[in-house]
Amino acid sequence: MVGNSRSNGTRAYEKIQQSVLKQIRNHQMKPGDPVASERELARVHGVSPMTARHALALLEREGVVERRPGAGTFVAPPRIHFNKLMSYTEQMGSRGLAPQSKIVLNKIIEDEQEVAARLGLPAASRMVKIERVRHAAGEPFALETCYLPANEFAGVVEAPLALTSLFATLEHDYNVKIAYADEEVDATVAEGRVAQLLGVPTGVPLLRIRQVIFSSKSKPVIYVLGLYKSERHSLFIRRMR
Repeated sequence: MVGNSRSNGTRAYEKIQQSVLKQIRNHQMKPGDPVASERELARVHGVSPMTARHALALLEREGVVERRPGAGTFVAPPRIHFNKLMSYTEQMGSRGLAPQSKIVLNKIIEDEQEVAARLGLPAASRMVKIERVRHAAGEPFALETCYLPANEFAGVVEAPLALTSLFATLEHDYNVKIAYADEEVDATVAEGRVAQLLGVPTGVPLLRIRQVIFSSKSKPVIYVLGLYKSERHSLFIRRMR
């Protein structure tokens, strides 16, 4: 079969996938740009149209492209897939995109009893609170608020979290290995400050995810409240580090 032919260990359809991904990583194509047709991809790569169709179908399944009936195939806006416990930096890296975050708040607080309880802390505990607006393709798509026990991680307020991963900071600077998360998922709507930060009208549907993230020692280390533009995310059930 043409689709299973190999050259240097790479299948023909994989070469097409790699070619499209490389153009996206190199900013030769951006979200909304058209992707070559199946016929054109087949001609350029010397494969059958069926092989080119298979490559595009796999890219669509991964959220890299979107196919519009009667119009063609286009580069899709970045989507986050919650099938694995990954940092935002890792998620963007898996798509060949540079992570972009804006820190809205990064300070030590001590007045959020419900959050303290989720982290197994006394009600009046001091915690690090970090609010970041996540961007992809130049536009905001999520507002994430993270809380950590200040008695262990007060130094996180000095970390350059607009440029680096919180997971990586904990692993490299505190020897904390992130293992798994318990989470609650529901729907909400954008209101007030949240709508303003995400650049959406009031009332737009959002995906809300509350996570308690545990270390490899089964100790809760981060509580995350994430508000995400629902059209940019795909949710799966199993979640492991």
